[in-house]
Amino acid sequence: MSIWWSLHLRREAASVPLARRFLLGTMETAGVDPDISFDLSLALSEACANAVEHGGDQGVHDDPEGRGGQFGTRDPWDVWDELPGAASAQYRVTAYLDGEKCRIEVADSGPGFPARSPLRTTAQNYEPRQYPPLGAEDGRGLCLIEQLADHVHFGNRPGRGAVVSFDKVLKWRKDALLMVS
Repeated sequence: MSIWWSLHLRREAASVPLARRFLLGTMETAGVDPDISFDLSLALSEACANAVEHGGDQGVHDDPEGRGGQFGTRDPWDVWDELPGAASAQYRVTAYLDGEKCRIEVADSGPGFPARSPLRTTAQNYEPRQYPPLGAEDGRGLCLIEQLADHVHFGNRPGRGAVVSFDKVLKWRKDALLMVS
């Protein structure tokens, strides 16, 4: 059996624990080992926090309530139907629990990752990431995701936006409902 879900969330701080609790509830119900669930939920929290903080420009074109303004009326929940020059007030979280693996993707409509940063996966050989200084207040989220997941991909959506996807091999409790056959 597989479980798949997708959330479209507002780029607000309160959405981060909501996404985390949704994932933890799904994994608890399915019977995933609590240590694996914790690692994935922490990685998800970091990816969501990144989307909330960096997932859109804060400019004159923003209309987070979807009330119209310069661009007229639009559906505020249609996160991927963005108008040119308008930044999204939303982001999307998608999770798949399928067999022995959980894959999570967080996508936003922000500026994306800088072009000079090579796209990479943790499975590839590359120069070690330069960690932020110990006194830095931010910048550790992507490094944490890399440490908590088995495979990570940081990329840009065609057009505009960043995508962080990661997966981890699952371990199951003995009483798991979705135990892999």
